[in-house]
Amino acid sequence: MKRRNLFWYSLMFAAGCTTGVNSTTNNSEPMTITAPKNLKFAVTDVIGIKDLQQDYGLFRATLEEILGIKVEFFPVENTTAAAPALLSREVDIVFAGPSEYLILNSRAKAIPIIAIERTNYHSIIVVRADSKIKLLSQLKGKTIAMRKIGSTSGHLAPTKLLIDAGLDPKTDFKTVMLDDKGVQALKKGEVDAWTTASDRYKNILASEGLLEKDFSVIFKGALLPNDIFVASNQLASSFIADMRSRMMNHQDKLIQSLVTAKANQKYKGGKLVLANDADYNMIREVYQKIGQGSFL
Repeated sequence: MKRRNLFWYSLMFAAGCTTGVNSTTNNSEPMTITAPKNLKFAVTDVIGIKDLQQDYGLFRATLEEILGIKVEFFPVENTTAAAPALLSREVDIVFAGPSEYLILNSRAKAIPIIAIERTNYHSIIVVRADSKIKLLSQLKGKTIAMRKIGSTSGHLAPTKLLIDAGLDPKTDFKTVMLDDKGVQALKKGEVDAWTTASDRYKNILASEGLLEKDFSVIFKGALLPNDIFVASNQLASSFIADMRSRMMNHQDKLIQSLVTAKANQKYKGGKLVLANDADYNMIREVYQKIGQGSFL
């Protein structure tokens, strides 16, 4: 597979940042810690204020109520814009996917607050029902449709599955990034396999007017790393710890407010868990294997 530079290389980061933290007292629940007067909140894969309000409006209001601090949206222009925003103190809290977390952690030294575990979040590799391909090793020399560069479930995790099957991602197979249209390419025989997330699979087939019987899932990977809330490292550590505790204690309310939006149905049945940086080592390993580890 031809090496390609990831779009994250185009990031421009702030050269410096301040370290002070505003102080106030939480009016709804007395706090003995240093807390900011307000918090700016961003979501890495939601572009623009309109979609933020639509998909996370109720969640923002619920988080504001639980923390007792005003929470304001910070709209981003692309999936990586939160990193320089954290460095320049334009944003305080970011909700990120696993891949984006690695950028925020390595480039902006973001602090994990808490993660949300999805109940059915696995990478799957799909072929046509009439395909002779039954094993991942049989994909050597084949063309595989993936979602987009940097997607955890649709690019990095399936690449790891193929690596574990003994394939070299730089030479042993060809990758084409087709987003959800990869299933149509598979149906037409334009590619030999298609990768996606298990919790998206049936919905994608339905939206494309395709039948499940026409395809075969030849491999389902382990549960994938969680989406994660991170904080600016310029917030007081005591405040971050208090925020983590409050979110855990009110997780049912937070998750319910999250899944009221159609775009967030993937979190239905999920739960908040403590974030563990080691859970993301699988993604770090893939970047090394595809020759892109230096950007981390």
